[in-house]
Amino acid sequence: MTSNETNTQIVFLCYPLRPDSCLKVQRYVVVKVAMYVFLVLMILTTVFGNLLIIISISHFKQLQSPTHLIVRSLASSDCLLGSLVMPYSMVRSVEGCWYLGDFVCKVHSSLDMSFCISSILHLSLISVDRYMAICDPLRYIMRVTNNTVTAFIIFIWLFSFVYSFSVVFSGINAVGLEMLILQTHCVGSCVLFFNKQWGIICPILTFFLPGSIMSSLYMKIFYVAQKHAKVMSERVTGRLKSQSSAHRERKAAKTLAFVMGVFLFCWLPFFTVTALDPFFNFFTPAIVFDAVIWFAYLNSTCNPLIYGFFYPCFQSAFKILISTYICGNKDCNTLVFE
Repeated sequence: MTSNETNTQIVFLCYPLRPDSCLKVQRYVVVKVAMYVFLVLMILTTVFGNLLIIISISHFKQLQSPTHLIVRSLASSDCLLGSLVMPYSMVRSVEGCWYLGDFVCKVHSSLDMSFCISSILHLSLISVDRYMAICDPLRYIMRVTNNTVTAFIIFIWLFSFVYSFSVVFSGINAVGLEMLILQTHCVGSCVLFFNKQWGIICPILTFFLPGSIMSSLYMKIFYVAQKHAKVMSERVTGRLKSQSSAHRERKAAKTLAFVMGVFLFCWLPFFTVTALDPFFNFFTPAIVFDAVIWFAYLNSTCNPLIYGFFYPCFQSAFKILISTYICGNKDCNTLVFE
């Protein structure tokens, strides 16, 4: 019995020849295949969806406004997350093992944090940009230029990388958890622990503060948009124009609600678990933590759908690019706004 138990254990080790190896996650082959198929489709959607946004804005000068430059940088962040981080996270989640060593694990965790933080801050910057454009249009035209936006974009990228790599490689996030890490560590694991202090600092700094800014600004935008629509409805004459104004008002409400709904749905579970876990002796099961991580990644998959495919100018750009470079139709290569 002892021999059989030992053989069974070795089969499911990440490193069968290492006595300090982590255990592999035991799943049916059908479940593994289904997980790989779903996650690969999610990764491909993230990479190519955001890549299409990047190419569209870079190709058409009409799309190179300050707002669209932020969207392009956001798409770059999400595209890099999909290509450099998510594939390795996929193998770790499905197999339950990390095969690339401790140093690559730290680099992976740092890049993961960098691209995720960058994505969240870009979303916040877009909300600030839209708030100024709608609530203070005259000052927006005078002050918000491509150069101004580029400066903010550079700051976001620098902050995201410096913050993430500093936290991970300094180990400041795990101070006081040395005994726990020593007891739970095994070869083939890649886990980033946060102590109580950084379990609060990180979510507040990188999610709750930007998220609060986004929520308050979008609520203000919605209020102003409703007010403008009401004024326009009172000024115009004719039933058709009034119906059109009401339709635009409903569409704006749905868009803003959808933007905030997707953002909170994807990121709130992850940062809630990150903040609470250190105070409850890291009670969250590994499978639940993996699930909330992929929910967070889902936001990068949805961003090109929200900020790209829902806007007519991007839809026209996509059609032109696909018909020109894939179908070989060169009759129309100029983007026209309706």
